[in-house]
Amino acid sequence: MLFLLKFQISSLLINHIPGSWYSSNPKELDRQISRWLDAAGERVGMARAIVSPHAGYSYCGDTAAFAYKQILPESVDRVFVLGPSHVVCLNGCALTTCSKYRTPIGDLHIDIEVNDELRATRQFDLMDRSDEEAEHSIEMQMPFIAKIMEGNPNLTVIPVLVGSLTAPKQQAYGKIFANYLENPRNLFVISSDFCHWGNRFHFAPHNPNSGLPIYEQITQLDRDVG
Repeated sequence: MLFLLKFQISSLLINHIPGSWYSSNPKELDRQISRWLDAAGERVGMARAIVSPHAGYSYCGDTAAFAYKQILPESVDRVFVLGPSHVVCLNGCALTTCSKYRTPIGDLHIDIEVNDELRATRQFDLMDRSDEEAEHSIEMQMPFIAKIMEGNPNLTVIPVLVGSLTAPKQQAYGKIFANYLENPRNLFVISSDFCHWGNRFHFAPHNPNSGLPIYEQITQLDRDVG
């Protein structure tokens, strides 16, 4: 554990997606996220957990803003970010070996104490550094977190890479994270694909030439399945 702690403290994750999936220019990215948050309207509640998409910001930035707008920044000390694995086959969950995540807007500090607590359960693997740098599901949440929490210098994050889980493993991880969900100052961000729609994903049930609006086609799909 001492070696792990030393390794974490000396590690900084620098992601490679900025400039493609979202702007690498700090001022431009800040303006974009601010504009999306403003367009999301008024907060309607105080979220303890949100589900947010992880596509490129040009596709989903405005949608993600609706979720992040429901966060009350001053009520949050710690953010758990759970993202599905796209780059490595994983039959459980994995934790970071880094001490900070760098975003164009600012660095986010890993909660090393909680990271070590989770490691101590022996239910978590460690992310390979190259896999972690290549994984976008967690990274795409970090600039939004950095922006929404910019007034909280003591904020910490816990990135968790989620693999394919059996029902017993789902229950085991649920019990572990439930202990942290009990703390009202912990926030959970669930990073989601939402839907891979289009010919490139071999999923295009909407036929624009059918003459039917999309909602009627969706209704027909429900009938077909039933």
